[in-house]
Amino acid sequence: MTQIKYQLPEEEILSPGHFACPGCGATLTMRYALKALGRRTVLVIPACCWSVIDGPVPYSAAGVPVFHTAFETAASTASGIKAGLEMQGDHETTVVAFAGDGGTFDIGFQALSGAAERNEDFIYICYDNEAYMNTGIQRSSATPYGAWTTTTPSDSPKGEQKKNIIEVLAAHRIPYLATATVAYPDDMVAKIQRAKMVKGTRFIHVFSPCPPGWKFDPEDSIKVSRLAVESKVFPLIEVFDGVDFRFTHVPTGIPVREYIKIQGRFRHLSDTDIERIQQTVDNEWQRLAERVRMSRKKGKAASKL
Repeated sequence: MTQIKYQLPEEEILSPGHFACPGCGATLTMRYALKALGRRTVLVIPACCWSVIDGPVPYSAAGVPVFHTAFETAASTASGIKAGLEMQGDHETTVVAFAGDGGTFDIGFQALSGAAERNEDFIYICYDNEAYMNTGIQRSSATPYGAWTTTTPSDSPKGEQKKNIIEVLAAHRIPYLATATVAYPDDMVAKIQRAKMVKGTRFIHVFSPCPPGWKFDPEDSIKVSRLAVESKVFPLIEVFDGVDFRFTHVPTGIPVREYIKIQGRFRHLSDTDIERIQQTVDNEWQRLAERVRMSRKKGKAASKL
């Protein structure tokens, strides 16, 4: 059997004694993030799954200083901590807001948008499990079209499309944005390390499968994550200064049905529903590919000046 070797930092900063569910994508995200960031890091965690996973105060599985804050204040708290460190002459510690989609796309977006407009100097990592999982699997604006949640039951599933948070934050013209997922740890670690070298607001959107919320076997977390990428549901990209879009992985383009059928939250969908989702994915991919093509074209033109 062929062994796959990843070029990841060997040190394990995240302790094994955490409270995550089996197969938790958010916990793998934290593990890889800490590998990329190193110990000279301060985490800001709002109300979310990870405020529970980390353990009850005074215990912590994170292995670095953690500031637990209110649901809507991850970005503003991170801004303040970074300012305080710099007032003390500490310009080396990396401040990282680590929040779920509810505290990023919805409740915490005002603070995030304000920090991005000011170009505050911290990294914001959103582990996106596409619902308010910690409080009972309620829909968020990150929940995809057609998905079951406890507030969008199978006889009335979510009828709206998922918010495109990358495009929203790209409009703020922050220096660095990227998408990542746990099925491609090399890609994730490289992007977080790159973000660490940039000054200003950096945003990493991480696709984080949730077995109980998405209704799949915990052992399939990596498989679900990979299917999302290879079906073009979740493209892996980088965005520089809000305008320069680049692919970091070219997917095989498997049918979206392969991604959908493994998850119980989509079990109620008809063939017509799935065809509609496939068409939406295809349209969004073409639109993104055009932005990447135009970015490449502008880059070539600029290099000739």
